[in-house]
Amino acid sequence: MATATKKKSKKNASKSKLGKTGVSSHPVSLEFTEEMKGFVSMPGSFNYQEDYSAGKKAGNYLMFHLTIRVNDTQFFVYDPDETGEAIGWVECQPLGGRFEVEKGVFHCFVDYGKPSANEKHMKYRLFLKNKAGKKITLNGFKKVVDDGILNIWRDTSTLYTTVYEGYVDEKAEPKAKVLAKGILHILEKDFIKQMTTFKSNGRTFSERKDALFRFGELFMGNLWEIYGAQFRKAEPELWRERDIPVFTLDGVKNSKITFHPFTTDDKISLNLVRFQKKESKDVVILMHGLTTSTDMFVMPEHKNLVTYLHENGFTDVWSFDWRGSLRFNYNLFPHRYTLDDIALYDVPAALKVVKDAVGAGKRIHFVVHCVGSISFFMSLFAGKIDGVTSVVSNSVSLTPNVPTWSKIKLAFSPFLMESVFRFPNVNPRWYYLPGLASGKLLSRFVSLFHHECDEPACHMLSLMWGTGWPACYEHANLPDITHRRVGDLFGATSMNYYRHIRKAVGRKAMIKFRPTDGRYDSLPNNYLDKASEVKTPVLFMTGDQNKVFKDSNIIAYETLNRLNPGNKNELFIAEGYGHQDTLMGKKSDKDVFPRIVEFLRKNSNGVKKG
Repeated sequence: MATATKKKSKKNASKSKLGKTGVSSHPVSLEFTEEMKGFVSMPGSFNYQEDYSAGKKAGNYLMFHLTIRVNDTQFFVYDPDETGEAIGWVECQPLGGRFEVEKGVFHCFVDYGKPSANEKHMKYRLFLKNKAGKKITLNGFKKVVDDGILNIWRDTSTLYTTVYEGYVDEKAEPKAKVLAKGILHILEKDFIKQMTTFKSNGRTFSERKDALFRFGELFMGNLWEIYGAQFRKAEPELWRERDIPVFTLDGVKNSKITFHPFTTDDKISLNLVRFQKKESKDVVILMHGLTTSTDMFVMPEHKNLVTYLHENGFTDVWSFDWRGSLRFNYNLFPHRYTLDDIALYDVPAALKVVKDAVGAGKRIHFVVHCVGSISFFMSLFAGKIDGVTSVVSNSVSLTPNVPTWSKIKLAFSPFLMESVFRFPNVNPRWYYLPGLASGKLLSRFVSLFHHECDEPACHMLSLMWGTGWPACYEHANLPDITHRRVGDLFGATSMNYYRHIRKAVGRKAMIKFRPTDGRYDSLPNNYLDKASEVKTPVLFMTGDQNKVFKDSNIIAYETLNRLNPGNKNELFIAEGYGHQDTLMGKKSDKDVFPRIVEFLRKNSNGVKKG
């Protein structure tokens, strides 16, 4: 970690000169009260966000109530080495209850790292002791960095917190024992209350006013120094740099990669990507979710699903980019496609391409996810495809169930986005678009309600899918680099697919969207009508923290057991996982993929490791 550096202000006049300014010659103090609340993980890791999420799950609540006192506002403002005093208490039951502050130091806006980083920290160090005599140190910092002016609230209200055993100064931290790590936040209501707590010992109104204004000038001046840089940049400098190339296939090694474009009967151009390590009697076809793509199965930053399948004997893997893929531009414009179109046109055409390429006598397995899973099952249960040996379904299939807030969003969002805001799509990357681009302000507004991380695309995904902070996955399950590039892994979508999902959620089963439209006469009005006739074994899979489709696949498993007793279906619930991270988490190859391979082997001819 870079070390903090101090940069002397040009305003740093000597103490002897301060009296000549006409202000009071005696020290004028200023104090205010601050409360911050959050969660910590014990003992903590190297990632504050993961520790916050783990601490929240474990119920490790931590808060502090401090009075920040500046004894001489003149010297505090003009000398960057001056510190304020922190008085008060900290409470955390898992650490030992309530701790009184024996000594506390507050340091406002310390330059951090290289000057080019344009980053400052507000630092807190509290030496604490409880009634039992236990001594600990809380060290925290607020990171104020050039990440957009609308992020001022998030940056100045988020404290990255570490708790050490005993009394530990900054130099001793590397060898100190860490007891807990996490994140604290200032809640909006507490901030409003904080604004009423400013006090000064100034003898006159003018002295008290000057003390408050000096502190305000220091605070706002440093914020302008950081965030004002955004206004001095040329627009291209604001565009997001990428850690990993978009649409890269570098995550799959030692494989012959071929592309198989085709056109559906309704004149949509789609594509299959084949990753063939060697010939195999068992062929696996992967289907992504809405707005994702082949990319979710071939990510280079962790052991991806294609690589894991190759290593475990399934050496002929295909990934199907259907019309909801971010690799196409179909979702960027308003359309009236529904999931019926995917079931009727996309899935059968893709399966035909694969069958023609691999030849007869092959066992074909599907691993399907999210809306891709729903659409696949609609096609299978409508009798539009056959010859499928087994299926692994992640998160949802024919019985979608979503949280209450998601139902509200489904009810109103399509109309609001299309007819009120006039957006052609909803896009997780809106924040990074240049100028006054459509949707950019909405993205920044959404981020005001998401303090769980500093990635705007992640915040937008929580708006687009599910109910949670975040909704699509558990932060702790994603590599940092994956979290930084979720805007590349999830694309934009227009609103009509949401309308179909809304209708199905209301009926608690997938149904035809336009039952009177003759183009879809070959599809059933209810896709469960012929459930008893489907013999294909299915592994229904979901995370126990699924905040997008909740227990949809559990309901599907139980429903098919009732409608089709004696089936060979199975259920797997991934503990600690959500909706998306089951297939693109940093430990999916240890926690989830083995169960997928186990099921595929059970329905193959004893495929062995590759």
